[in-house]
Amino acid sequence: MIELQEVYKKYPNGVSAINGIDVRINQGEFVYVVGPSGAGKSTFIKMMYREEVPTSGTITMNGVNLAKLKMRKVPIFRRNLGVVFQDYKLLPTLTVYENIAFALEVIEAQPKFIKKRVMEVLDLVNLKHKARMLPTELSGGEQQRVSIARSIVNSPKVVIADEPTGNLDPDTSWEIMKIFEEINNRGTTVVMATHNKEIVNTIQHRVIAIEGGKIVRDEQKGEYGYEN
Repeated sequence: MIELQEVYKKYPNGVSAINGIDVRINQGEFVYVVGPSGAGKSTFIKMMYREEVPTSGTITMNGVNLAKLKMRKVPIFRRNLGVVFQDYKLLPTLTVYENIAFALEVIEAQPKFIKKRVMEVLDLVNLKHKARMLPTELSGGEQQRVSIARSIVNSPKVVIADEPTGNLDPDTSWEIMKIFEEINNRGTTVVMATHNKEIVNTIQHRVIAIEGGKIVRDEQKGEYGYEN
């Protein structure tokens, strides 16, 4: 499903963020990506949604080699991919409903389908009652739930989450994790970069640990393994 082969990433300032990564993530897996600050996690995650391009090596997702993907084709590739950020990235002038619908409007989905699908994902994240509110009227946890709903409205095969609970209190973080669990249970691959030791150790999944731009540990039902 996702495969990295001999991947290196060196930035123009000379920093080597990724130093020879080989890994395969299969359809339907839930994978945590962990490691200390500056280990290369963010670069690893960003390469998966083509925000960064490897200096060398291949990254294959859904049969597409991202290392050679032309910029004009990136938006098409991302239609089969959901991305959830730590800071939500919602459009402040659009309502909850409009933020989610926007992801379907850009691919010219039929209005009838858009309405049905948006309400389905709002139901999944338990926010149907706040469909007409603006992001500024929501709590941080509610905004993240909208962000998740937007990421899955296209029914992507893969959801990439970059520190999705980083700005949230513990109780809200657990609520967000329940949603990711449900998404994964429905067959979507989830790859999540996180510093949340308690979540990783409690809701156990495969753990890929990165240090110095290399994978130093890859365990099924692994633990976080670092002190926060």
